[in-house]
Amino acid sequence: MIGAIIGDIAGSRFEFHNKKTKDFEMFHYRCRPTDDSVMSLAVAQAILACGGDYSDLSDKAVVSMQTLGRKYSDAGYGRRFYDWLFTPDPQPYNSYGNGSAMRVSPCGFAAGSLDEAKTLSALVTQVTHNHPEGMKGAEAVAAAIYLAKAGSGKDEIRRFIEDNYYTFDFTIDELRPGYRFDVSCQGSVRFT
Repeated sequence: MIGAIIGDIAGSRFEFHNKKTKDFEMFHYRCRPTDDSVMSLAVAQAILACGGDYSDLSDKAVVSMQTLGRKYSDAGYGRRFYDWLFTPDPQPYNSYGNGSAMRVSPCGFAAGSLDEAKTLSALVTQVTHNHPEGMKGAEAVAAAIYLAKAGSGKDEIRRFIEDNYYTFDFTIDELRPGYRFDVSCQGSVRFT
């Protein structure tokens, strides 16, 4: 989760202005936490509030996400998510945006097993991004984080993700020149 937040802050100034090189100052005065950092903290808060009993994690996630999201309402939310934050009776809206994947790192970190990482991911994702691609992107990230935490190496994690979620038929150096920002899970999660 800390790595996800550091990456979010370091990359915030490039989100809509793709940087095509590895040569950049990590932390710049224009860097800031975004909606992804705020929602990662909200998911972590909800998980902690459950105290190990995740039967009401979805409800706690909604409360935490709305509370922190309203407090930091200028963090850069998409229009539909922003509306969801301020809705008295929030419902999932079939999103396949990558926000679902950007906020689930606490699920992978908190999980005691791969199956639990998947379950926690589903519980915090289904409250907004209940489209199959939104669910898939979030689960892939939570699973990868759990596997890394459990000691799996890069090759093992890559094989797992390729066998279950996305293919990696490129290198970052091959991808970099033509990549354009894509807010969907299917268009961005496999590139992270």
